[in-house]
Amino acid sequence: MSAAGLGGPVALVGVGLMGGSLGLALRERAGVTDVRGIDPGDGALDEALRQGAITRACTDLDDAVRGAAVVVVCTPVGDIPHLVRRVLEVADGDAVVTDVGSAKSGVLVALTPDERERFCGGHPVAGDERSGMVGARADLFVDATWFLTPTAETRPDLLRRVHGMASSVGATPVAVDAQVHDRLMALVSHLPHVIASALVRQAASTAPQGRDALRSAGPSFRDLTRVAGANPRLWADILLSNRDAVLAETARHRNELADVESAISRDDRAWLEAFFAAAAEGRARLVDPGEGPGGEIVRITVEVPNRPGVLSEIATALGHAHINIEDLHLIPGRADEAHGTLSLDVAGADAARRAAALIEDRGFRVTPGP
Repeated sequence: MSAAGLGGPVALVGVGLMGGSLGLALRERAGVTDVRGIDPGDGALDEALRQGAITRACTDLDDAVRGAAVVVVCTPVGDIPHLVRRVLEVADGDAVVTDVGSAKSGVLVALTPDERERFCGGHPVAGDERSGMVGARADLFVDATWFLTPTAETRPDLLRRVHGMASSVGATPVAVDAQVHDRLMALVSHLPHVIASALVRQAASTAPQGRDALRSAGPSFRDLTRVAGANPRLWADILLSNRDAVLAETARHRNELADVESAISRDDRAWLEAFFAAAAEGRARLVDPGEGPGGEIVRITVEVPNRPGVLSEIATALGHAHINIEDLHLIPGRADEAHGTLSLDVAGADAARRAAALIEDRGFRVTPGP
């Protein structure tokens, strides 16, 4: 999407690793010429200006977001709910507000239905071991999944704007339900950080023997514990912000370990062999890319009723089916018409066929051609 497609300036609330990288990417890859930044950190704005991540440093939130077409909250996840509400209070009525936090449900709970009209949660699955502007780079989001969590209230034109922004910096936007996103992140991101830190604490607690154990540890221990101890303040915020999903996954993991303990205690070789075999089969299934993105772009045209939430419903359904939308456009029907037209661009003929079938299964009429 071009800079013009975003509809105007972009405001970044927070210019650390994520905000700074997004600013660099928007300027270098998407051609956005007006990127405002606000950040209370010492020297953060000066560094963002020096590196070219922002074109204007602001010290007042109202000044930063006034006139912006897109406002992205790039702060620690625990600060996001109240900042999103504050931004919605002062941003223009046609501005869309999004964020980059790794927990989404808590933000939505904090918003009223009217506020959710102009909000579409986002989470780029990207990062760097360094933090702040020192780690920021314009290619951070290239080929990364960028989760979007629209609601039934999210305005279709604003969802399209956030989708376009993510695409413009090289990411792959994938729309999912907020609770599905949080459960997924609890399992594949948040729980692994807990396990890694717990293993390192367990090994370190055996000192002085632990020091020799760590020195002689094989690659499995080093690989599994690579993320241990990462940014304590950040990860405390993340776990507390995704409390319910993390608690559910830690309970499931505890049950898995209890089953292993039980099998070992009763000398059940057959169960243990089946346990590892099931893990191998599961991993093969998870890492098999299947039909990856790519191929000729196919346009799907859908007749949709003029009611709120239609675009969100279809986009999240395709996201759950791992079908990526390259671009989308909704033309609402006139006041005297019951239906509008939704155009979706999907890469690959097979993906397009699956998308059309899924959309029709949900009761929508798919028509041939653009």
